[in-house]
Amino acid sequence: MGEWHGPSGPFDIPDVPGFIPRRLKPWLFIFFVIIIQFSGGLYLAAASDMVGTTALMQEDILMAGYAQLVGMSINFAVMFRLKFRFSNRVGLLICGSVLIAANVLTACTDSVPLLVLTCFIAGWCRMWATFICNSTIQLWLTPVRDMSIFFCFVYLLVDGAIQLSGVLTVYTAFFSQWEYMHFLMIGLLALMMLLVLLLVKPVKGPMQIPLLGIDWIGAGLWSVVMLCFTFICVYGNYYDWWESEEICGATLLGILCAAINLWRATFLHHPYISLEAMRNRNVVRATFIYLIFFTLLATEHVFEHSYAQAILGFDETNMIDLNLYVLAGIVVGVIFTYFTFALRKWRYKTMTAIGFALATGYLAYFYFLIDYGVEKQMLFLPLFMRGAASVIISIVYLTSIVQSGLHFFVFPQALTINGFTGAVMGATLGPALIGELLRHVMARNASQLSAAFTRVNLTEHTSIGSLQGLVQPHALLVSMKEIYGLLLIIAVLALVVIAVSYGPIRPQAIMPKWRTIRRLLRHQVREQSKRSEIATQ
Repeated sequence: MGEWHGPSGPFDIPDVPGFIPRRLKPWLFIFFVIIIQFSGGLYLAAASDMVGTTALMQEDILMAGYAQLVGMSINFAVMFRLKFRFSNRVGLLICGSVLIAANVLTACTDSVPLLVLTCFIAGWCRMWATFICNSTIQLWLTPVRDMSIFFCFVYLLVDGAIQLSGVLTVYTAFFSQWEYMHFLMIGLLALMMLLVLLLVKPVKGPMQIPLLGIDWIGAGLWSVVMLCFTFICVYGNYYDWWESEEICGATLLGILCAAINLWRATFLHHPYISLEAMRNRNVVRATFIYLIFFTLLATEHVFEHSYAQAILGFDETNMIDLNLYVLAGIVVGVIFTYFTFALRKWRYKTMTAIGFALATGYLAYFYFLIDYGVEKQMLFLPLFMRGAASVIISIVYLTSIVQSGLHFFVFPQALTINGFTGAVMGATLGPALIGELLRHVMARNASQLSAAFTRVNLTEHTSIGSLQGLVQPHALLVSMKEIYGLLLIIAVLALVVIAVSYGPIRPQAIMPKWRTIRRLLRHQVREQSKRSEIATQ
């Protein structure tokens, strides 16, 4: 809708009535997108409370929570089509209604399949509503459509909301019950819908583009692939990996669906994810970087909670307060990326080296200083570096997708791949690998420490049970230090490779005008209609 904003005059949003001051109109949509980012089908920060009050396991809750990420990732390929099919008012009302229903269902049901399906749909609508709001204010953020600037805002909003949502969820559960977080978000979503009804007009474009020519079968198959991958990573340790029928079945189903989609992509005119997007150099590079980088930071999901609870003795509120340290790193990382990468156009290589250097510092800090006597304030620096590193790498490589040279029809497909590798795989693959490594290393260290204790003469006041209580925390601490050291070596090697590589490319990622995007999509629909008519004849 960029052409309706009057590019030669002050920024305006025609969806909002004139009695709202023009300067306040963008902030109305920022308010909407903050509510949407805080909402979801399920809140992972309340996982321990849900396990204690329901029949669900930790893995069930993680699976449902990560299904939201799958729903958000798979939506990228059609988000422009949804943008030009429905007005902002209709889209926000649909998404608000679905998210309210998702909060009601997830607060009331113990059915894992229903939870996963609900969270998947909630993730889809969450991404749709977020894109509605962000695309509406894009020209306000960057009149020249520079996506490196726009993505700084996006990741400040998204990553900041993740940290603050966790804090709000835990404190809500602490002072009342975990279900009250759902009730709170239902109220905020209802407020958003009321404001949409009162303050957002049903402005439509010159032509609403129908949802024709979309490979919905491919979308469903790729969703199954992503959900199978998530299932294997989340439940792998619980089911003993490929020794179980469940993991073998999920693996075969995922491979089958992926093979069918790859086969269909060889002859379909507009597959949901094309081979061109998969083979693109920037997409492949981003995937490779994500796999290494987020595996290095996977200790966030595996170690930090166990260390804070089992070793340092933190309760839930003290542990969630650590999110504020990460939030500080995110804010500083976004500001740094904005001034260096977005405005001064520092090279991709430079920004990647800075991101990996921060990740290396995070691992080194824990390797050298992890101990029983660490104070809460001493964790600020490593968590700050982790937050800054994560947001820098995410902004830089999402910008590289825009600058990949792909045709605009293929570009959203590349965003879907980026969402899957950066969000879904980043949240599941690394923790699965590190968690399995921790299990083996800890078993070995616990065995060695137990053997050492058996050589000690037990006094009459010492029991085997008390000695085992000493062995487990110490074995956990030693094992974490050992794995931190291994990851630190990998991070240093990666940093050396980045330092000696040659990368002169600078960000020049400019998004086409909305008028141009609409014309391209309209042409695509016409072609699809002609093919359909020829096929029926």
